[in-house]
Amino acid sequence: MRDVDQEPDEETPYECFECGNIIIAENNPDRCPNCGGPMRNRRMPLE
Repeated sequence: MRDVDQEPDEETPYECFECGNIIIAENNPDRCPNCGGPMRNRRMPLE
């Protein structure tokens, strides 16, 4: 597995594990604004 190069202030897509909502943010939003579920960075592979 390789690390993904990412600029700290770069806008990144995040996806909610619960409802599938996708938002674009510069930092990890932690919780979905729609349902409160956990968010994941879509650029990072799932393990």
